[in-house]
Amino acid sequence: MAASSNPKPKPKLTFRRRRQTVQFFVESLNENVGIKMILIPGGTFLMGSPDTELERSSREEPQHEVSVLSFFMGKYPVTQAQWRAVAELPQVSRELNSELSRFKGDKRPVEQVSWYDAVEFCARLSKFTGREHRLPSEAEWEYACRAGTTTPFHFGETITTDLANYRGTDGDELKLSGSYSSGPKGEYREETTPVDYFEGANGYGLFDMHGNVYEWCQDHWHDGYEGAPKDGSARLTEKEGARRVIRGGSWDGNPRHCRSAYRLGDSPDDRDYRLGFRVVCSAPRTPLYQNWQVGDLSGVS
Repeated sequence: MAASSNPKPKPKLTFRRRRQTVQFFVESLNENVGIKMILIPGGTFLMGSPDTELERSSREEPQHEVSVLSFFMGKYPVTQAQWRAVAELPQVSRELNSELSRFKGDKRPVEQVSWYDAVEFCARLSKFTGREHRLPSEAEWEYACRAGTTTPFHFGETITTDLANYRGTDGDELKLSGSYSSGPKGEYREETTPVDYFEGANGYGLFDMHGNVYEWCQDHWHDGYEGAPKDGSARLTEKEGARRVIRGGSWDGNPRHCRSAYRLGDSPDDRDYRLGFRVVCSAPRTPLYQNWQVGDLSGVS
C-alpha cells in the first residue's frame, strides 16, 4: 500500500477553563488607580529546567528545590497609569520620568524602565503606603509564574499567540522560530498589549507572566544556579553595577524566551522598550491587611 502524501496534522491545543478563588488587596494610588496585589501561597518547587525540556539552556541548571514563603505580587506588570501615579509621589533617591514608554496606553505595561527606576518606584510606593514593596527575587518570580506546574509554560507544554504576546512568526535573520514544540506559529504584533488583553490567569491568578515585557528581579546575574539560595531570597553580590536578572520573555522575543525557566541578565541602567516589572510585598503572618478580599478569577489550564 502506498504511503499517504498528506502530512500528519499537528496536535491541536486544548485548554480547560476553570474558576479559581484568590485572596488579594488593592493598593490605592489615587481615586482612579490602584494595584491589585494577589496572595501567592508559600511552598516548595523545583527551580530551573529539566534536561528533557526543549530549547533549555545551561543557565537554567542545576534544577534545585527551593522553599518560598507566602507573599503578595501584582496581578499584572506595572501599567503606565500606575507608573504615572507613583512618579508623581515625592522622590526618594532619584527622579522618575512619568512619560517614558514607547507604546502609549494607560493599561499597557510601562517599559523603558531601568532596574534603578523600578527600585525607586518601589521605594516611593513603600513610603506612600507604609508597606514595603520591592522587586521579586528570581525564585519568587519563577515560583509565581509556574503556579504549581512543571511544564515549560504555566498552561502546558507549548504556547500560542492567542494566550501571550511574543514573536509568533519565524525570524529568518536571527534564525528564530515562531513556534515552540508542536505548537502553532502565530502573530507578531510588534508592540506591547494591554495587561488585560488575554483572558487566562495562571493558577495563582496572575496575568502576563509569559511575554509582553521582560520583568526585572532583585537578583544579580549568575550564569547558573550553583550555590544559589534555597530559601527563595535574592542572590546578591557586592558589585553595585552587576547585571540584574530579567524574566518572562517579551513581545519581541520568540516563544522559547517565554518559558517559565528562561532567564537573562541585563545592565541595571538599561532602558529598553522590552523591559518592565511588577511589584511584590511580604505577606504578614497575622491578618494585618484589613482590606483583604476574596474573589473569583477565570483561569486557563
